[in-house]
Amino acid sequence: MNTKIFLIYLLLMAGVTYLIRTIPLIVFREKIRNRFVQSVLYYMPYAVLGTMTFPAIFFSTGDLLSGCVGAGVGTVLALRKKSLLFVAIAACLAVAAVKGLELLLR
Repeated sequence: MNTKIFLIYLLLMAGVTYLIRTIPLIVFREKIRNRFVQSVLYYMPYAVLGTMTFPAIFFSTGDLLSGCVGAGVGTVLALRKKSLLFVAIAACLAVAAVKGLELLLR
């Protein structure tokens, strides 16, 4: 890719990013009073983060079984109100155990 095309792409991406961030500021000049819109805007970052993260949980290990075990352990511990650090370490250990077991069975 030559420098001219790269700069065009860079300017287009910068423009799109700028528009996405400034359009809400232009459209919504006053405080949003609608409770539904407020709740949608409040939960939107969590939904986007979950949508981006959840598929990666299953495919980050290269093996669907170990990804499912890690996600399952993490989900159960999170539902039991364990700390974030404990959930993360336990899920990693579960994935490591499944991967180790797979190596032993080969």
